[in-house]
Amino acid sequence: MAKLQERRRFLRAALGGLLVPALPACGGDDDPPTPPPAPIPDSQITQAIAELDTLAANLMAISGVPGMAVAVVRGGRTVFAEGYGRRLVTDPAPVDADTVFQLASVSKPIGATVVARQVGRGAINWDTPVRQHLPWFALSEAEVTEAVTIGDMYAHRSGLPDHAGDRLEDMGYDRRQVLTRLRYLPLHPFRAVYDYTNFGMTAAAEAVATAAGIDWATLSEQAIYQPLGMTRTSSRYADFAARDNRALGHVKVNGTWVQGMGSMPDAQSPAGGVSSSVNDMAKWLVMLLAKGEFAGQRIVDAAALAPALTQQMQSNPPANGRPAGYYGYGFNIGTTELGLTSYNHSGAFVVGAATNFTALPSLNLAIVTLTNGYPIGIPETLNAQFVDLVQYGAIRRDWGAIFADAFAPLLAPEGRLVGQPRPANPLPARTLSVYTGTYQNDYYGPLQVTDQGGALVMTLGATPLTLPLTHWDGDVFTFTLHNENATPGTISRAAFASDRVWLEYYDHEGLGVFMR
Repeated sequence: MAKLQERRRFLRAALGGLLVPALPACGGDDDPPTPPPAPIPDSQITQAIAELDTLAANLMAISGVPGMAVAVVRGGRTVFAEGYGRRLVTDPAPVDADTVFQLASVSKPIGATVVARQVGRGAINWDTPVRQHLPWFALSEAEVTEAVTIGDMYAHRSGLPDHAGDRLEDMGYDRRQVLTRLRYLPLHPFRAVYDYTNFGMTAAAEAVATAAGIDWATLSEQAIYQPLGMTRTSSRYADFAARDNRALGHVKVNGTWVQGMGSMPDAQSPAGGVSSSVNDMAKWLVMLLAKGEFAGQRIVDAAALAPALTQQMQSNPPANGRPAGYYGYGFNIGTTELGLTSYNHSGAFVVGAATNFTALPSLNLAIVTLTNGYPIGIPETLNAQFVDLVQYGAIRRDWGAIFADAFAPLLAPEGRLVGQPRPANPLPARTLSVYTGTYQNDYYGPLQVTDQGGALVMTLGATPLTLPLTHWDGDVFTFTLHNENATPGTISRAAFASDRVWLEYYDHEGLGVFMR
């Protein structure tokens, strides 16, 4: 459980504003007011851009990450766009500025601009209840079900627990099935707790798309991608899979980068399913910095976009001299050490993607970095180095070490038995027929336990997952699994009793008991 809590704390921080550099601790009332920052010389920004090639090459060499692409926009245009390395580690085909990467959670701020466009058109409001357009949607508390809004979901303040529904997606359930099952989850206090939820945000986006009378991917195309000329951007996995020039995900195995199993995130497409190139992302960033305008055209109403770029919910408390972190609607909203407002977001697939963008609106400047390696802090490091160079003309911290340490918990295996020796004298299991049968769980669905050739096998989920059980001690068995939320080496206990089985891996919210 300690490792799980550490992993969740990391996810809240990394995807909820870890990039924002720490500010000095605040002083007392008698301290003189902080003077405004001196203007940053244009030449300093130009020099920071000029150093990106070297910074990227160094990070590629140090990390070995197979592929990376970087773009910078400044003053309403793309001033830097380059690709580095390979799309696939075993193929020499190079990454360029048009190579399409999976964005993971950088999809969230993009989706927020889709919603803002609809708000500006009067089709929906940030404070529209989700149930107004999804009457079938429910949470475990009736009052919250009726009150929770589009904005609540985009600010991660609905009360849903952290990463609610993600493991249902790993089990093969589609978007509607996952959203329907959220009603079984216990809630934290409504609008009082920040918990990062892909499927909470997806529910809000689904309501917006339903109000528009089309699916989310098509709405995203019509609202943002087509008007901006983002011809290599999509919210459908099939479009990503069909691209010739696409970067495939990678993980490290025994110190060597290899192709990962890949992620097909259509179920949570509004929160994690966008794919794009840095050339396309640069167009989106130009629009973002221009408060919804692009090439002289109004794409998103500025007043509708403004709430997304305003602090809506505290995402991290102040600690160790670091100020509190805040989330808008789909964006991290922070302040740099120099006092500049910043918008940023990271994205990560443990099976092979890591992305980040950072925008400094007062400088009309933004950077986006996409990689095809699992999250070890590479895009965050490059972007933090760039922001340091922009503000100070020098890199002031060892960002590589900072982010490597911060990301380590995300890649750690889960389970109390990880690293534990097998019992020297285990109690024997009972006759296997005692354990076989069908066990029910409202949230996860039915579980079937069968005897296959003298060994127990359990089957669950929509795909379905078939997981062999290995005896551990008495009525306790174990199983292993590897997917987006279960890193290699993850071990779960399966503890049987007369009428139930408890699965450790699926017990995050106390819902891991399956009844016969």
